[in-house]
Amino acid sequence: MTFQTVLYAIAIGYLLGSIPFGLLLTRAVGIDIRSIGSGNIGATNVLRTGNKWLAAATLLLDATKGAAAVLIARYLLGSENAAIIAGLAAFAGHIFPIWLRFKGGKGVATYIGVLLAWNWIVGLIFCAVWLVIALARRYSSLAAITAAATSPIFAYVVPGTGDLMLPAACGLMSVILMMTHWQNIHRLWKNTEPKIGEKKKVTQDN
Repeated sequence: MTFQTVLYAIAIGYLLGSIPFGLLLTRAVGIDIRSIGSGNIGATNVLRTGNKWLAAATLLLDATKGAAAVLIARYLLGSENAAIIAGLAAFAGHIFPIWLRFKGGKGVATYIGVLLAWNWIVGLIFCAVWLVIALARRYSSLAAITAAATSPIFAYVVPGTGDLMLPAACGLMSVILMMTHWQNIHRLWKNTEPKIGEKKKVTQDN
């Protein structure tokens, strides 16, 4: 893989990943999502508007842009490593979008989309782990952290994932995702984390 291919993969991934669908969708209905809840542009915070369809659309689009980055890079650049790099760039673009002064979402939905495009089995396992924890505990952040913590393991043991690059990429995204959730982790420890569907006042958790 050439240096030029790496640059193309990064550009494809970052530009797609940095599209702030949560902000665009809420603005379309006259809401500034940055003034609600945590101020985050992700689907969990969009759900705090009370509009479940808007939250579902945000989740789907944020996941789709991650998957699209991987699939486009794989098709245009003809390299699985380029597809992995594009996925990482899409994930980074969602969290650090240049259009919003590098203040984006926490990356869960985009992580899911990227993972499904990298290896759909590992992606479905991530979703299953998230769903089980979310239903059992009703904490979106705890579900995301748990799923992210286990995904590098599944990326390593699931047949067909190839060399260590995929588990390493999953591990990198998981570390970054946990860093974006550090305030959630603190609130979980203090038992003050809002549960799924609950509204809360604006904080500095951006």
